[in-house]
Amino acid sequence: MKTKIKELRKQRKLSQEELALAVGTTRQTITSIEVGKYTASLTLAYKLAKYFGLTIEEVFELSEVEDFINE
Repeated sequence: MKTKIKELRKQRKLSQEELALAVGTTRQTITSIEVGKYTASLTLAYKLAKYFGLTIEEVFELSEVEDFINE
């Protein structure tokens, strides 16, 4: 799943570690989400979106999920 986390994090000059601490996860998890190797849980997606002051849809590319639902 594609995300805007890396771009949002860099805009705010945050390290992966700083973001991870802010949302209660690990740097490795943030790295995996940014490169598309891990899909965030709904809880983590909510925390990330809330941290950036955005909706989940604004942070995560949900077209893959929508394609699955429409099949």
